[in-house]
Amino acid sequence: MDIETLREYCLAKKATHEGFPFDQTTLVFKVVDRMFAVIDLEQPNHVTLKCDPDYALELRDRYHGVEGAFHFNKKYWNQVALDGDVPDELLRRLIDHSYEEVLKKFTRKQKEAYHALS
Repeated sequence: MDIETLREYCLAKKATHEGFPFDQTTLVFKVVDRMFAVIDLEQPNHVTLKCDPDYALELRDRYHGVEGAFHFNKKYWNQVALDGDVPDELLRRLIDHSYEEVLKKFTRKQKEAYHALS
């Protein structure tokens, strides 16, 4: 999957927006105000995604292109190579999974903001 396809897939999700909250090279995708995907534009061949801790370990064992995310809590965040052994369909499911993991942790206020954007 190329970076533009990934970007379009992320932005098609409800209540999602992109921005550069850290610096000019770290593109962050958020649902409401919580991150679910991050791309370092200086190394655009990887995406960082939130993941259930047990599933994160399973993915790292199975795919060379999945590893603990650099500069993130490796228990909950994976770095996935866009040009590695992870099929595009699985990458879409991992983006969906990351999005859902973030939604599960929403506060009541975040849930209200999310549902108001129908």
